[in-house]
Amino acid sequence: MAVNEKHYILPRAFFEKPVKMLIVVAPYYKQVTDNLIDGATAEIEAAGATYDIAEVPGALEVPTAVGMASRLGDYDGFVALGCIIRGETTHYDTVCNDSSRALQLLGMQGLCIGNGILTVENKDQAELRADPAGQNKGGGAAAAALHLIALARKWGAQSKGVGFKSNA
Repeated sequence: MAVNEKHYILPRAFFEKPVKMLIVVAPYYKQVTDNLIDGATAEIEAAGATYDIAEVPGALEVPTAVGMASRLGDYDGFVALGCIIRGETTHYDTVCNDSSRALQLLGMQGLCIGNGILTVENKDQAELRADPAGQNKGGGAAAAALHLIALARKWGAQSKGVGFKSNA
C-alpha cells in the first residue's frame, strides 16, 4: 500500500445493546502486537463496547481459541491479532494460509471476526502496519468485527416470513 493512498472507511458501527468482544492475540512479536492491541482496544472503546484479551502461543492457535470461545464464552465478536514475518522456510506460508483460512471458515459459520494477523516480509512493515497512529491494522480489525456484529444483529432481528400466519 502506498503511504499516501487513501481508502474509504465505513462510519463507526452504532449499538443500542451492549457488545462484548474477545481479542485473541499471539504475542510472538510483542512490540508489534502491543500496538495492534492498542489500536483494537481504542476502536472497541470508541464504539462503547467491552472486551477481554486472551493470549495464545502463535497465529495457528488464534482460530482455535476463537472457536473455543464462541462455544464456551459469551462474546458477540472476536478480534484476531498477531504477526507473521517471512523467514527462510515455507513455514511462513503454512502459518499465513492456515490461520487465515481457519478464521474465514469460522466467519462463514456466522462468527463476527476481524482478522488483524499481519503477514509481512520484515519487522519494519509490521511496525508500520501495527502503529495506531499509522495504518492501525488492529483498529481496522476491531472495526471490521464491530460492523459484522451490527449486521448480524440487523439480520437476526428480521423475520424471513416463511410459512403461514394463523388468524387466531
